Amino acid sequence: MPSAPAAIEPAAARLAAPTPWDAEADDLLTCIAVRAETHDVKTFVLAPREPRSFTYAPGQFLTFAFEIGGETIHRCYTISSAPTRPHALSVTVKRVPGGPVSNWLHETLRVGETVRALGPMGEFSCFTHPAARYLLLSGGSGVTPMMSMARTFHDLGGGRDIAFVHAARSPADIVFRSELELMARLDPAFRFHAICEGDATGESWTGRRGRLSLAILREAVPDFLEREVFVCGPKPYMDAVRAMLADAGFDMTRHHEESFDFGALPEVEQEAAREAEQVLDEPAPAGGVRTFRVEFAKTRRVLECPEDTTVLEAARKAGLRLPSSCAKGLCGTCKSKVASGTVAMTHAGGIRQREIDAGMALLCCSKPTSDLVIER
Repeated sequence: MPSAPAAIEPAAARLAAPTPWDAEADDLLTCIAVRAETHDVKTFVLAPREPRSFTYAPGQFLTFAFEIGGETIHRCYTISSAPTRPHALSVTVKRVPGGPVSNWLHETLRVGETVRALGPMGEFSCFTHPAARYLLLSGGSGVTPMMSMARTFHDLGGGRDIAFVHAARSPADIVFRSELELMARLDPAFRFHAICEGDATGESWTGRRGRLSLAILREAVPDFLEREVFVCGPKPYMDAVRAMLADAGFDMTRHHEESFDFGALPEVEQEAAREAEQVLDEPAPAGGVRTFRVEFAKTRRVLECPEDTTVLEAARKAGLRLPSSCAKGLCGTCKSKVASGTVAMTHAGGIRQREIDAGMALLCCSKPTSDLVIER
């Protein structure tokens, strides 16, 4: 009798996967591991249901749709893993007091369960700003895009000159501490500096204390004026860093920061969710309003969009899934190329003028003024 085919080790099948993950074809990701990073931060490792590989730039993010309490809540989370390890990806989430999503993830998401995600997306990446020397500045959970960049260069070798300066409340709050310290020991070109505001229970902090200042930065990274700088953290932190660098005479064309804070306060998160719900629940426009034809070139979907309705609203009502998060022109998640036609757009900073000049638009705050063809 012929012998039975040998069983395939699931890990081997995943590593052998040549097909890239396509969120438009299958947006379900399975949680394959949950790891505690600190007392209030967890990493969730995700993989497609069928073996697929991920392609993204370090610093990019995914937009998730979580089903919580009978409603869909959208959130953006930066990928904390590195594209050099393409067969799974990770998001690292800090539990926010009162935050509906972060608490649900920490308390509910377990190995074997699935979540819906679209992406990757975003322009905040070292790959879009190549340099010989980098300075990565992060505060709190803003460490995640920096970790993706650091892990990527560490995996690729080559001794890229990177200074990584992270600010935390206490040593117990330093996310990825052990891994960052190990990377610094293994690679002389990689330097990690932690700054803590105070001690932790059971550990007195002996390193730099307080908050990031120009004096601390000059001591830790004397040549910071010559580096490409990436910054991510709470808004007050990013505002302070921006002002500090400008006062020091830094060339701000080499300063890059996240366009919005993924760890926004719960009130802001809930407001964005409520706005998204309102968009879905709005009644159809009254008669007498002009309606335009909107064609999505890649999916070949066509819908009708009233002139007083955003393209994103109309797409959602037609059952078309499009990347989106804040729904108020801030995050840039829904940025798309308008191949033909015109829109009236009122945004809140999620798109640059040069992008508008190139025909890009944010669908969440763009209303048609003619028939449209959108490259999606």
